[in-house]
Amino acid sequence: MRYLLIQYIRKPNGQIDELVQTSRKLKKSDMNTKNVIMDYSDNSIQKCVIEGNNHDTTFEQMSTYYKRIYPKLIEQLEKEAPIEKKVKKNKK
Repeated sequence: MRYLLIQYIRKPNGQIDELVQTSRKLKKSDMNTKNVIMDYSDNSIQKCVIEGNNHDTTFEQMSTYYKRIYPKLIEQLEKEAPIEKKVKKNKK
């Protein structure tokens, strides 16, 4: 796993659901449908759009925030993402 992908979905009653995924690769559709895309191999934010506005933040701030909510998931990303990056380099 390399990427943390988050999509916010507003329900008709106003409630917002958060759909969280991890992925080894980004799909073209991810850039269109996901609100937050974090790359744990490069420690970078690929996209961060909250309620239609670009959110100016750092990777560290976002990672700390999501680590409080999803500690096991983020720990796994932090562990596996550097391995994914090495594997990708070796394939080239």
